[in-house]
Amino acid sequence: MRIVESSNRRAVNALLAPGRVRDAATERRAATIVGDVRRDGDAALLRYARALDRLDGALEVTPTEMHEAARQVPGAVRSAIRMAARNIRAVAKRQVPRGWRAKVAGGITVEQRVVPLDRVGCYVPGGRYPLPSSLLMTAIPAAAAGVRDVVVVCPRPAPVVMAAALEAGVSRLFRIGGAQAIAALAYGTATVPRVDKIVGPGDRYVAAAKALVAADCGIDFYAGPTEIVVVAARGPAEWIAADLIAQAEHDPDARAVLITPSRALAARVATRVAARVPADGPARQSLRAHGGIIVTSSIHEAMDLANASAPEHLVVDDDRLAAMVRCAGSLFVGPWTAQVAGDYAIGSNHVLPTAGAARVRGGLSGADFVRQITVQRLTQGGLRGIAQSVIDLATAEGLRAHAESIAVRLAGAKDLRDGRLRSAARATGAGSPPRLRGGVPKARAR
Repeated sequence: MRIVESSNRRAVNALLAPGRVRDAATERRAATIVGDVRRDGDAALLRYARALDRLDGALEVTPTEMHEAARQVPGAVRSAIRMAARNIRAVAKRQVPRGWRAKVAGGITVEQRVVPLDRVGCYVPGGRYPLPSSLLMTAIPAAAAGVRDVVVVCPRPAPVVMAAALEAGVSRLFRIGGAQAIAALAYGTATVPRVDKIVGPGDRYVAAAKALVAADCGIDFYAGPTEIVVVAARGPAEWIAADLIAQAEHDPDARAVLITPSRALAARVATRVAARVPADGPARQSLRAHGGIIVTSSIHEAMDLANASAPEHLVVDDDRLAAMVRCAGSLFVGPWTAQVAGDYAIGSNHVLPTAGAARVRGGLSGADFVRQITVQRLTQGGLRGIAQSVIDLATAEGLRAHAESIAVRLAGAKDLRDGRLRSAARATGAGSPPRLRGGVPKARAR
């Protein structure tokens, strides 16, 4: 790995700048596929699935097929899936927001109602490696939030993915991928049901398709190449090197960076990476193109650079550094908290924002699968208490009909009260009813 000084701004920016690159050709191709599937449904979906996903059977995997495939998975792997699922489920349940009801003022209450989405689509990549963990990380939080139908798409679901689907309790599993799968989930076909939201990582065609359908169907976020930043002043160089290589093996476009104030540690890590990295494959390509070590003047400068990059995964030495973190998709504290453990079994989610998106949001969670509906209730007295403020603000904005919507209610309330008093007066032989004290607020002239 190359070692650069933090004063070399060009080199630092090359290592830490967001990795989102728009590819016009990919976007045009994705738009064509999405448009075809939206217009022609199953006919287009099958055509693309056979050509691009190498589909040679039915679109949908039956429950019987899933159970038969799961029996091929070694018992130790099935146990690992169950353990990971248990931890993911426990965390996701804690992440789902709770409803509440508050009395804001006399006669005014506001309630937050939490309602699960009806149907969610989970994308599971089926490329270089089978990824049962991606299925668990997307389907289990949805189920934990109370989503009724969890639909999974995967172009080539391996037996281990099917075992994970059974453990997660998915509703349906389809052998489709790419932009065509995203379009089918977003708009529905005769075979694939339309969903409320699509979540999960994918290649550049999946990312482009998700961006295209986002106006019509909810998505989690743009998922670009994976990233890891390690900030360390000490620690076993062998462990740090292993963490950098582990993340780099995901993709030739992955980013793996160490930021340290220690030149000695930088040299040791670079040596260990060179000794450990495979002779070929994505890890070597990734580290050569996007990996590096930045040497800073202090640990504070190191943390400033890490926060500015808002990485997907951020690893730090200890809680002192953790307290300085402002922007990260997921944070790993201490030498024993291996980032790879978060990919599988800690219970935290590994579907995370990339390319600087951690500046505005965290990773996928149980909260992503619910609607938060605000419910308001006013009594007559509650409305009267805020009526003049509403009228004044509406009038200041030039929205006279808004002001009248309040005034008409207060006038109606006065008429109703006067009518009741007149009826009471006639029944008792009394005179005219008294006037409503304070009158009705009027919309003030602009």
